[in-house]
Amino acid sequence: MGFQYDQMGQLSPMTAKNHPNAFTRNLLHYRGFTLIELMIVIAIVAIILALALPVYSNYTIRAKVTEGLSLANSTKTAVSSACIEDPLLNIADNSMVGYGFSEGTDAEDYVADIQVRGPCRSPLITVTTKNTGQSPDPVLLMTGDLTAGSGKFEWKCSSSNTPNWLLPNSCRS
Repeated sequence: MGFQYDQMGQLSPMTAKNHPNAFTRNLLHYRGFTLIELMIVIAIVAIILALALPVYSNYTIRAKVTEGLSLANSTKTAVSSACIEDPLLNIADNSMVGYGFSEGTDAEDYVADIQVRGPCRSPLITVTTKNTGQSPDPVLLMTGDLTAGSGKFEWKCSSSNTPNWLLPNSCRS
């Protein structure tokens, strides 16, 4: 509330009916929101949520699948080491490259299994995910290519049962 001087020069409180500005006079009577204003705000929030929810759920699935890629890094290291030592090795299971994956440890929440197969010139690492929110859960296929002479692998990631927009960037074809 403001103050003003009356005709006698006395300071008196300003009320709505003696306020000189009509806009401010109306604001002095305004005490809350109208029903239509609240409904408009709720409608705007609902539209924003309707647009954001699918994007967020896709993001969470992609983040869960990415856990499989990070756990596969140790598998790639084991395969690279074993194949550089013996390039003619034909990998039948994980133990041949000195790698063991055990489900149920605290290290993984969204990876069910990691398996290695194939000859050293083109090994295949299969990462099976779980609890990602996608049906069926994505299966990542990582194919290695041993570059002759350099002793280095180039890995390519793909998936046959998952749309590209649910895969991490490094696995999109």
